[in-house]
This record gives sequence, C-alpha cells and structure tokens, in this order.
Amino acid sequence: LFATYEHHGAAGTRPSRQQLADDLSGNLFRCTGYRPILDAGERMFDAMPAPLDTAPAIEALRGLLRDGDSFAYEAGDETFLAPRTLEALAAARLAQPEARLLAGSTDVGLWVTKQFRPLPALIYIGEVGAMKRIESDGGTLTIGAAVSLEEAYRALADRWPALTDVWLRFASVPIRNAGTLGGNVANGSPIGDAMPFLIALGAQVVLRGSAGQRVLALEDFYLGYQQKDLRVGEFVEAIRLPARPAQQRFRTYKVAKRFDQDISAVCGAFALLLDGEQIVQARIAFGGMAATPKRALQAEAALRGQPWSEASLQAGMAAIAAEYAPLSDMRASAGYRTTVAQNLLRRFWLETRSDAPLLPHAVDVFASLPASST
Repeated sequence: LFATYEHHGAAGTRPSRQQLADDLSGNLFRCTGYRPILDAGERMFDAMPAPLDTAPAIEALRGLLRDGDSFAYEAGDETFLAPRTLEALAAARLAQPEARLLAGSTDVGLWVTKQFRPLPALIYIGEVGAMKRIESDGGTLTIGAAVSLEEAYRALADRWPALTDVWLRFASVPIRNAGTLGGNVANGSPIGDAMPFLIALGAQVVLRGSAGQRVLALEDFYLGYQQKDLRVGEFVEAIRLPARPAQQRFRTYKVAKRFDQDISAVCGAFALLLDGEQIVQARIAFGGMAATPKRALQAEAALRGQPWSEASLQAGMAAIAAEYAPLSDMRASAGYRTTVAQNLLRRFWLETRSDAPLLPHAVDVFASLPASST
C-alpha cells in the first residue's frame, strides 16, 4: 500500500479499487479479510498528501554500482561482478563460464534462502544499459534480457491486449518489478507462463558471446529439461518478436489451482493467421505438457489449410491428445493436463470463431464481476 501511495501520489492520480487489488495480489494475508484492506487503501488518498523524497537514497545506492566501468566485489572465495557494457559482460562470461548470471534474483535467490546452495561466482546483468532497452524497429519488438517483467509485459500487452490477463496473474507487482523476461526465458522452466505465448508469436532469442550474436527461434533454444542451446561464454541478450499480422487471432490461457499467485498446471497459447475463413498459419504452444515449453506441431498441421470450423477444432484436439504425454505431479494428473489442453483449444475457437464468438463475460467469471467484488 505504501508503494501504491508513493506511485500514484507522484503521478497525481488516484487508483481504482481494481488497481489496489492488483497491487495487493502478492500479499496472501487473510486474518482481516480483503475488503477492509481495500477500503483502507481507498481512504488513504483522502488524507493530505505526504510524499517521501526517496531520490537521494536511490541515487546514493546507484552510485555504488556506477563507480568505475565495472563493479567488482570479492569476499573470501566468492566474487560478484556487475559489468556495464555488453562487451564487458561477454568478457566476464567467457572468463568465468561457471559463474551464475544474475538478473532479478527471484529464482536464484531462493536457491540460497531455501536450498542453502553456495554461489561462489555471480555476474549481475542489471547494470548493462544495452540490455535494459525495449526497441521497436519496423514492427519488430526487441526486449532486452535485463528489462523487468513489468515493463516487458506492458510493452507486449500494448501490442497483444490478450496478454493482459497473464500479465496481471504472473507473480505479483514486486516480483514483476524485480524479475526479468530474459531470466524467465533463460531459466526455461517447462511450466513458465511466458514461453508458450512467445513461441506462439514466433519469438526469437538473441544470444551473445565473445564471437558476437547468434539468433534462434525460441522453441529451438530448449533441447530438453533444463537444457538450452547455449555455447560456452554465451548468454541471452534479448527476445525479439515479429510484427503482428493484421489477420492474426491470438489468445493465451493459464490454468492453475488458484487464480493469482500460483504456478501453472497448463499454459496454452494459440496464434492463427487467416485468409478469410481459411487457416494460413497456425502456431500453438503449451507449458506443463512436456519437459520443455513445446509447440503442438501435429495440431498445427491438422489446422493448416483448413477452415476455422468445428470439424477443424476436433481434428486439432485429437492431435493434441496424440502429441503430448504429460506427467502427473502435485499440480495435476496427466489425464487432466491433456483434457485441459484440448479444452483450451476449444475455448480459443469459441472466442475467435467468426460465427457468434463468445464475449469475455461468457468465458471468464472475473470479467462479469464488478470491480468492488474482486
């Protein structure tokens, strides 16, 4: 609530009740219930403004990392490097290929606090200015690997509004402001929320090493469970997405036990390019269905060249069942995952068919709730 107050106070705005709920999504307290907490959040903007001047403290902290071309710290056998240029990062990575690259520490930090794993060598990418940029050139969107998840999702949702739901359900505001999209991609979790929709949208991963850049289709980056096509000294520099075609129909869906603050059981993404009613191109990808984020190539082939119809849908659903052999674990059984993946394709058809497509309130219970109820 304090961060919300500072953010809106500085901008001279007042948050809606839904914005307050979104800002509080990372806090799972229940002792008082959420309604009075949201009431308090609204009432604090009735008081006289009392902004806190944090600029001097922030600048002092930044000055510590900006002292010289590259910040380096050693303590015993442990080292921490924070290069400021791509060239310095490539040199450090080549010199210490065993070092752990660190971005927002939303995952690596848990290795230390929960698993007590030693990390003797860290290379921090957050001071490399070239990797903190979002650029659009001729319709191509390039997101640097050090761009925060919050900034990255905002840029993506501006181009593909269907990503807004996944954006707001990805962790919480503090985590999204710390973690990075590049870190999510480099981690390559088979249940990560970002990779299915990036793959469906035809994203590429830009890799950099001492020899320069190398570009791969994102689905080719993942070789197996926690295995990536990374050569010695290489790192993820950016994620690149093509321009959005005019006739593209796109959705992505996350299915989990809780609406907020939960890891996906299945995450599906669907992108079709149509010429009239005929499917010219189909790209479908799932998380939670294999050892890596994986395209549904058989389902794509079943749809390509066909009309976007009930018959084509049935063929695509059958192909999904034949193509994947998911695992059963604490989040979902294999059978449940297969059924959900098929039903997500059906939901996509129901929402994007030309004949009477279903509106959001018909497929999403949260879309039908008033803001004060969430």
